[in-house]
Amino acid sequence: MRVGDSSLEVWYDGACPLCRREIALIRRLDRAERIRFTDVADSEASCPIDRAALLARFHARENGVLLSGAAAFAAMWRAVPLLWPLGQAARLSLVLRALEWTYLRFLKVRPRLQALAR
Repeated sequence: MRVGDSSLEVWYDGACPLCRREIALIRRLDRAERIRFTDVADSEASCPIDRAALLARFHARENGVLLSGAAAFAAMWRAVPLLWPLGQAARLSLVLRALEWTYLRFLKVRPRLQALAR
């Protein structure tokens, strides 16, 4: 996705204080409103896959392709001009693998961080 493209939907856990903070930051940076955000914690939310799977990992759909984990974050970054270079760098296989490795470690400590953030 180049700066200016607008086909991106992001699903996030609105019940998670860390997720809410991250999404609030991205919303502020997304001045052109290129991203459509869906709170999976909202029982009325439309989900492309099982809600539990959406809550377990970060997901986005970029130009019709469902992404999760680091690839989903990279798609979101590409939609925000300030973060676009980081999202582009994640198109490199080595960079994306390193980001995914980091994301998997984060998921292990996420419950403790959520408790601290409440």
